[in-house]
Amino acid sequence: MGVGLAIVNFIWWFGFAYGLGQKPPEEYTYIFGFPTWFFYSCIVGFILFSLLVFVMVKLFFVEVPFEDQEEESE
Repeated sequence: MGVGLAIVNFIWWFGFAYGLGQKPPEEYTYIFGFPTWFFYSCIVGFILFSLLVFVMVKLFFVEVPFEDQEEESE
């Protein structure tokens, strides 16, 4: 699941960075002072995939005890 999320993250980044960033810099549009391609690929991508990692950990990962469990035999 982690590798799949990393691949989707790369596709997101590549798609926005090279998809929107192929124009000459004079034709860029800006969001909060950042070029659109940078804003969506780096800033929104980081926030989105950080949330997706959090959701994956909460929903799909289980806690594994690393301590030896001693059984009481009396």
